[in-house]
Amino acid sequence: MQVLVRDNNIDQALRVLKKKLQKEGIFREMKRRRAYEKPSEKRAREASEAKRRQRKAARTQAQRDGLIPMTPRKPREPGGTKAA
Repeated sequence: MQVLVRDNNIDQALRVLKKKLQKEGIFREMKRRRAYEKPSEKRAREASEAKRRQRKAARTQAQRDGLIPMTPRKPREPGGTKAA
């Protein structure tokens, strides 16, 4: 994984890195590995994750087919989120 630092802006680079790690699920994996997980708990967790993925795939497919409306996105504010 690579993050570019522009104009020595390390804070922005850290935010980008954190967002990438979050999207990849690294934080969730680290939290899960902190303690031992019983095999029965692992099966239950994996089953619930599979159900969640199937629900998400079905929802996005229904949105593409026009059966349910797309979720509206919030318009971005001009100028970004820099503090004044």
